[in-house]
This record gives sequence, C-alpha cells and structure tokens, in this order.
Amino acid sequence: MKKYGLIFLILINMGILSSAATPPQKYYSHKELESILTEISARYEKISPRVIQPAEGYLKYPYLIPAGYYKQMWDWDGYFIGYYFLTHGKPEYLKYWALNLLEGVDDDGYVSGCATTKGPRVIFGKFSMKPFLSQGVLLTSGARGDYEWIRPYYDKLCKVLDYRDSTQLDKKYGLYYWETGFQSGADNNVALNYFEGDKRSFLACDCSTMQLRELSAQAIIARKLGCAEDAQKYENKASVLRAAINKYLWCDKDKMYYNVDRETGDFYKRVSYSCFWPLVEKLPGREDGREMIKRHLINPEEMKSEFGFRSLSLKDPDYNNKNIIVPFSNWQGPLWVVANFIYSIGLHEYGFDKEAGWMAGAFGNVLLDDLRQFDTMHESYHADNGTGLAPAQSYVGKDGKFIGFISWNLCMQNILEGAAEGNWSLMEITE
Repeated sequence: MKKYGLIFLILINMGILSSAATPPQKYYSHKELESILTEISARYEKISPRVIQPAEGYLKYPYLIPAGYYKQMWDWDGYFIGYYFLTHGKPEYLKYWALNLLEGVDDDGYVSGCATTKGPRVIFGKFSMKPFLSQGVLLTSGARGDYEWIRPYYDKLCKVLDYRDSTQLDKKYGLYYWETGFQSGADNNVALNYFEGDKRSFLACDCSTMQLRELSAQAIIARKLGCAEDAQKYENKASVLRAAINKYLWCDKDKMYYNVDRETGDFYKRVSYSCFWPLVEKLPGREDGREMIKRHLINPEEMKSEFGFRSLSLKDPDYNNKNIIVPFSNWQGPLWVVANFIYSIGLHEYGFDKEAGWMAGAFGNVLLDDLRQFDTMHESYHADNGTGLAPAQSYVGKDGKFIGFISWNLCMQNILEGAAEGNWSLMEITE
C-alpha cells in the first residue's frame, strides 16, 4: 500500500491527478445491488404507509406528507411520493394528490405549494406550486387507463398554466423563473436568489424544464379529451420553450446548462443540482449530454462524492454540509435522494448505467444504515462522510424515537430497480 500511496503523491505533484480527487470508488455487482434492493423494498413496504394521511377538513382526499418533521401536503414531495406509489401498483395516490391541489385552484389559476387540513398554507406571499400538476395528472391517467376523471377539472389545469405565464414567464427570452429561489424547493440553492432581500432574478434550468414537461403533458391530456386546438397550442408552446432552453441556458464552452441573470443576460455559473434537469428531457444532443455528465456530474471535483452525487459543486465557494432545516433546508452540498433520482434519469438516458449503479449502491447503503438504526431516514446527508443531517436527532416523537423523514426518499427503490433489474423509472411524458 505504501508503494501505491507514493505513486499517488508523485502523480499529484506532476499535475496528473488532483489532490481533491477521491480514490477509485467501488462499483457494485448485480448480486450486491439485488441484495440492497431486497432489503430497501422490504423496509419501504413497512414504513411507506406513514406518508399517507386520511382525508380531513380542507383536504378532501387521502393526502401525502413527507412524514416525521412535516405534516403538511407539499407540491413536489407529494408528486414524487405519488410517483413512487404509481410505479409500485398504486396510482390512486398520485390522483388524490392532484385532486387535492385542483380543489385549491382559485379564479386566477393560483394554487398554493403547500396545504394543510385547515386550508392552503400561505408563505412568502403567493407561494405558488412548482410545475408538476399536469404531468402528475398525465402519469396517473396513463397508469389507470382513464382520462375522463380529469374532464371536470380541465379548465383549472389550463388556468394554472396561464397563471404561471403571467407570473413566471420572461417574455423576452421565453423562459421561466422562480418568483423567489425558495419557491424552487431547493431552498437555499446558490444558483438562485433565495433571500428575500436579493432582488436578482434568474431564468432557471429547473423551472423551465419542469414547465416544458407541463406543457407536453397538457398537450396529451387535451388530445385525449378531444381538445385538438388546445393540444396543438400546448405542443407549439413546448417546442418554443425547448428551443429557448438550448439557445439561452446552454453554455457550449463549459458543456453545461446555467441559470441566466434576467437583467444582464449573463450566465450565472454556479453548478448546482438544478442545472441537470434538462437531462431528464434529453435536451442536449447525445455527445453534448455525455460530455456534460463527464465534466460535471461524475467528476469527483464537482458533483460526485464517495456516497452519491452532491447538490452543489465541490468547487463552489459556498459549498458546505451544514445541518440546516430552519429557516430552510440545505441544498449547498448535501446529498438528496430526489436530486439523485433526477441524476439517475440523466445518467441512464445518456448511457451511464454503470455510474447510476454505483450511486444506487453507495447511497442505498447510506439509507440502509439509517433504516436499520432508526426505522426511518434523514432528508439530506453529508456528502463527504455519508452521515444523516436534517432533521437533527433531537427531533423525537412522543415515544422518544427519532421522527426522521421519508418523503421522496422512497424513490431510492426506483433507482435500485433500474440499476439492479433494468426497470428504470424515467417519468416519461408520453401517451
């Protein structure tokens, strides 16, 4: 070992290797991935009912919560939890999620990103939900083979899309932005203006891609319901948006999508989780996409840690792994399962199944450690040592047990099913 250590140091001094680079990381065999999947699946079957709450008060249908610290119904948490259930034979929960949100659409098309049994939770002004509603409706309709259930709510879906155009569409660029960075769900993402006092605004890779998925989904819904004119309108809008993302947000020099300052039109070169959303919709050509992944995502000096893929590049001056949950959760470095699920789709679509399998094994084992010890999980993990971060272990229930977090961590089973069985969950917007 001393011999190889000396060689490693010589290579660093010669500039062939970087001192920041991690040693070669373990790749998992099919048998090892199957073993992790088997245990994760069994444990998830036991704990997943905790995220389901019976209809109560304002929420007229069974609703989905992250569990533990959070008792509210949140927009994208509910979407990803519902998607997990849908991919495991229970599409009704994604339908209930959509119905609860549709009940809250007002005359302007606004719908809150958070709701409780007492009504919409109004935070940061009119905190509108993230662009997931039409795609959630499409996915559950396709899985159930039934689109008629949505007909009474079709106009509301259209209103939600119109409302987003009136509040989050930059007409000069044809791209979408968050009203505040906190609205993105990646609470303190440094690629956005997450403090209220920061008045900058950014054309956003994640918001624009999410809305592209909404428009594509709405076009299919319209066609299924016989609204041919609307279908064509939404298809056209999706096509224009797709072109705008590649025109304005793609930096060919860096082989990277960046958010863009709306005032100056300049790239805001911060490599965060949200920059990788365009891979989900296969927006870059194959060679560009593969180069983007090589340079940034699977690069240990940027997004790849020993335990999974980071939420912010290691090179970023604000990179940290602080245990934060109040006033917002920390997306400035820690590992998030939902981010890694998004990454897994891009990795698979661009031919990096081996790297996706590595992440499934590495991060899957991190979650198993939590599940064995606490019978629950954390919402984020230290990217450099794999320990659970928020919520802190001081958060306990009436029984004195750690309350933990479940939510979209359930999607780790989807990642493992792709890596171990070739059964990839890609959230495809398709008929």
